Amino acid sequence: MSDTTSRLTGWMDLANPTRFVGLADKVVPWLATIATLILAVGLYMSFAAPEDFQQGITVRIMYIHVPFAWLAMMCYTLMAVSALGTLVWRHPLADVALKSAAPIGAVFTALALITGSIWGKPMWGTWWVWDARLTSVFVLFLMYLGIIALTRALDDASRAAWAAAIITLVGFINIPIIKFSVDWWNTLHQPAAVFRMGGSTIDPSLLWPLLVMALGFTVLFFALHLMAMRTEIRRRRVIVMRRVAARQAEQPPA
Repeated sequence: MSDTTSRLTGWMDLANPTRFVGLADKVVPWLATIATLILAVGLYMSFAAPEDFQQGITVRIMYIHVPFAWLAMMCYTLMAVSALGTLVWRHPLADVALKSAAPIGAVFTALALITGSIWGKPMWGTWWVWDARLTSVFVLFLMYLGIIALTRALDDASRAAWAAAIITLVGFINIPIIKFSVDWWNTLHQPAAVFRMGGSTIDPSLLWPLLVMALGFTVLFFALHLMAMRTEIRRRRVIVMRRVAARQAEQPPA
């Protein structure tokens, strides 16, 4: 058997919910530990970093606000890939991944909005403005809530999976709008400063703590996502077991 075939077989094995849960049980503690260590280092670097010459101490909000905003978009992108897995590849865990990611993405988006408002008050003189970036992120938050409500409202798991996948893919158009809103429209929000043509405009003394914090929160996200997927798989197993038990109870004794 070739190495490529072995790798494909290994990935297909993860489509088995039992094997996936077993893998998650082993990986989650490691991811949680790594995330804790990276975030601890990132927090130390964030408080040790110098203040910005314009923003002063308020620049430290950047070290949590920017990772929250990045993860809000990354989580929805993962959901869009999972939606393709449901509609195109019919992967048995794709719907589990989508449904499990939605609440986490909603929390990260809410935190991005809250920390952004706290940061915006001293910089803009107001807690909120309906500019393109803030409005599109708020729409993203509403989309998360809508997908969560949809997956819980439909009793038919198959219909809920397909409906959530379709809505997720349609809503993905909002991700590039969020990303490029500061370039397409005149907004109060500053343009891209980290990932841009020509390199970052942030001084390395401020950039490195930001990147470390972003890495820590990303690892934390994957730990939370695996935990949520593991819980969802077990929840579905309990539902199936209850249905089987109910059917057996309805059968007349032999």
